[in-house]
Amino acid sequence: MDGTPPNEGASLGRPDPARKPRIDELVGRHAHLLSQRLQAHRAQLFPPDARRVMRSFTSGEAAKLLGVKDAYLRRLHLDGRGPEPATKAGRRHYTTRDLSDLRDLLEAGAKQPGTYRPGRRSGDHCQVVTVINFKGGSGKTTTAAHLAQKLALDGYRVLAIDLDPQASLSALHGYQPEMDLPDGGTIYDAIRYDDPVPLRDVIRPSYIAGLDIVPGNLELMEFEHDTPRALAGGAGEAGFFFTRIGHALSDVSDDYDVVVVDCPPQLGFLTMSALSAATAVLVTVHPQMLDVMSMCQFLLMVSNLLGVVADAGGDMSYDWMRYLVTRYEPGDGPQNQMVGFMRAMFGDHVLNHPVLKSTAISDAGLTKQTLYEVDRTQFTRATYERARDSLDAANAEIAGLIQGAWGR
Repeated sequence: MDGTPPNEGASLGRPDPARKPRIDELVGRHAHLLSQRLQAHRAQLFPPDARRVMRSFTSGEAAKLLGVKDAYLRRLHLDGRGPEPATKAGRRHYTTRDLSDLRDLLEAGAKQPGTYRPGRRSGDHCQVVTVINFKGGSGKTTTAAHLAQKLALDGYRVLAIDLDPQASLSALHGYQPEMDLPDGGTIYDAIRYDDPVPLRDVIRPSYIAGLDIVPGNLELMEFEHDTPRALAGGAGEAGFFFTRIGHALSDVSDDYDVVVVDCPPQLGFLTMSALSAATAVLVTVHPQMLDVMSMCQFLLMVSNLLGVVADAGGDMSYDWMRYLVTRYEPGDGPQNQMVGFMRAMFGDHVLNHPVLKSTAISDAGLTKQTLYEVDRTQFTRATYERARDSLDAANAEIAGLIQGAWGR
């Protein structure tokens, strides 16, 4: 014997062989370690005294986003009209705020209303687009983030809501839940049953002009636990879980053209409340057999559960529903067969433009950015443009559906 007391090894951090390990302690240690590493990673990417900003756009990129010729932007600049762009290496660069100011200038002189500001007009309703899928890994959050950012860059007033407790959409826009939101300030505060706050109180401006964010965090799981108690307690109108998000949005809907909601990858009370508030539904689909089988089960559950919600008075009307094929590899034969299978069944409900699988999109995510944020020089020109064209085409098709819902 070495004279060491029986439990001293455990007190020093060494496992006690006589004691079975506890999963909660192991998971807790791993979570603490991971949180420390993530904080260090974020501090390296974005130092505490740094403010995250959107990259600027070259005059050529700005002209393309605005729908004008680069020569016209140059003439505006020479005439002293519009914002003063920064100059880098002899080239003009525009911020998203510059783009927004240019849109206002161009719209004021446009013959056709909505040419440069394509958002709502008098009598148009706010479009609430819910992005859903039952299975993780379908590109749901990536789709929601790129859609919200592109709509804002195109001149829409956009609100992005992170309804997923994993809060990946929040992280993409600079909010690390366990570090930045430990005391609330999320969508949960606006939809909770006890003493909810106005949604306006938890809306945060993003670093992209025209795009605001309502972040989420793990606290959203409380809604899944609170709702059964509210229903069992006969809480009246407060117990109607499917009205919570729609009611919260009603106070701010006049401030936005489009609301993009990133739903959790499950069919719980949060998702059903989001679907009840929606005017449009976007289902992301990875074209693999297991994913499509999972989607089949998801659609069956959606139909059954929302039918019950409709019978209870929920509004299940919508402007459009579409399936968006994501992480698509055109050279993959089985994927092509699956896409053809879906088009044969669902027809026009499948968007014409899929989002391609691309290292550019995944690599941008490593630094918590979208493809619209990263500097294109980080990738080969062909890789970047292939991914960007894919995203732009899909987002343009969705924008067309939004315009169609407004009768244009």
